[in-house]
Amino acid sequence: MREFKIPLPIVRAVLDPVFRVTLNARLPIAAQRALLDAVSLLQLVPDGSIVQRLQLGGRPAERVIAETAIPGSRTHAVPPERAAGAILYLHGGGYVVGSLATHRSLVAHLARESACAVYSLEYRLAPEHPFPAGLDDAEAAFLDLVDNVGYRPEQICLAGDSAGGGLALALAQRLLARHGIAPAALGLIAPWVDPTQVPTKDRDLVINRAWSQACAAHYLGDAAVTEAGYAPLLGDLFGLPPTYVQVDVSELLHDQCRQLVTALRGAGVHVRFSETRGLWHVAQLQAALVTEAARALSELAEFLREAIQPVSIDDLR
Repeated sequence: MREFKIPLPIVRAVLDPVFRVTLNARLPIAAQRALLDAVSLLQLVPDGSIVQRLQLGGRPAERVIAETAIPGSRTHAVPPERAAGAILYLHGGGYVVGSLATHRSLVAHLARESACAVYSLEYRLAPEHPFPAGLDDAEAAFLDLVDNVGYRPEQICLAGDSAGGGLALALAQRLLARHGIAPAALGLIAPWVDPTQVPTKDRDLVINRAWSQACAAHYLGDAAVTEAGYAPLLGDLFGLPPTYVQVDVSELLHDQCRQLVTALRGAGVHVRFSETRGLWHVAQLQAALVTEAARALSELAEFLREAIQPVSIDDLR
C-alpha cells in the first residue's frame, strides 16, 4: 500500500509553517490555491484506487472506488461491486480554496474504508462565485446522482470537511425544503456551519481568525447573512438524517461543532460525536501519513456505510 505512518510531532512541525504560509489572508487567493494543490501531492492515494473523471450537475467531479476490498480494512466493508450506495463528498477550504486534487487522498481512503463509490465535486468557489453558487452546484450534483446515475436519495450519504461540511449540512436542509428528500446520513469533519461567528482564538494549527473572516466575506458576497443556507447552523435542523460530527478539541471550530451537536440533538436528530486530542483541523487529509487520522476516517466511513447498507443477518453468519 502506498502509505507510511509518521509520528504526530513530526507531522505537526511540518504542517505548521505550511499552513501559516498558504492560508494567509494577505496572500492572493490564486497563490493559495496553487500552493495547496502542490502540497497535496504528498498526500498519497491508496493502491487499488480507481479515479474516474466525470461531470455532476454540470461541474467537474471524480468518482473514486477501491478496486478490491483491501485486507485489513477496519470496517470489514463489502467489495464495491456489492455496495448499495454512494457518498457525495464536498471539500473544505473556506469556500475559496480546495479542489479535487487537495482532497483526492482523503476521498480515496473513504472509498476504500466504506467500499462505496465516493463522488467528489469541484463546486464553484468564491470570490469569483459567492453564495449560493457552491450550494447550487451541490444540489445539482445530488439530483444528478438521483435522476441520471440511478441512486435513490436514501442510497446517498453526504460528507464534507470544514466549509464542505457546512455545505453538506446546507444541502441536506435544501433537499428537504425544496424536494422533500433526505440523504441517508451526514458525515461532517469539523464543519464550518456558521460563518457569521468570529472565532474566539487567533489560530489553530491550520486556520486563523483573519483568514476565516476573509473567507466568510468572500463567500457572502452581496447576499444577506440571513439567507437560508449561508449559516446552516441557524437553519431548520428538524428531519435531518443521522449525523456524525468529528472535531479535535484544539480547533477554532470546536465550540461551533459542539453547538451544532447540541442543536441537532435538540431537533431530534440522531447524532454521533467524537472529539480527538492531539490532531488538528481536518487531520483526516493526512490519513495516509498519520495513524490517528486514518482511524478517525475509518470510523466515519463505517458510520456512512452502515447508514447506506445496514448489517444484515447474512453479514453475521
